Amino acid sequence: MLRVTRLTDYATVVLTVLAARPGEVLSAPELAEHAGLELPTVAKILKPLAQAGLVAGFRGANGGYRLARQADAISMFEIVEALEGPLGMTECSIHAGSCGIEHSCGVRANWRRINDVVADALRGVSLAQMLAPPPARQRKSIPAVLATA
Repeated sequence: MLRVTRLTDYATVVLTVLAARPGEVLSAPELAEHAGLELPTVAKILKPLAQAGLVAGFRGANGGYRLARQADAISMFEIVEALEGPLGMTECSIHAGSCGIEHSCGVRANWRRINDVVADALRGVSLAQMLAPPPARQRKSIPAVLATA
């Protein structure tokens, strides 16, 4: 099963809390309370989000965090990469030469195509869109998506 980690899921929740309050600076305890998460978890999430330039941190009595950019300028791809590292469906999707059968592998190019489709899908959804209910539309099947890639 393909899935993001729990921390990436929680990071999205924390970021939507900030996105729902544009310009506000919220402390880690406030973020934890609004997100329904434990403070140590929120603190663990904020570090890679700040390193990736998705949140800005402020010190002092009125310190805390806010989005570094507008929510519509932050993609789900950026969030996933901030927490998970480079997106790769398979190891060879990220690093050439990392597989012992790469020279005889007939599926690497197709895994890279699938990797690109997933990356493009994540790039196509902004943090602002994560605040809204999903649009009512029919899903495309994977073969249909790959045929248009």
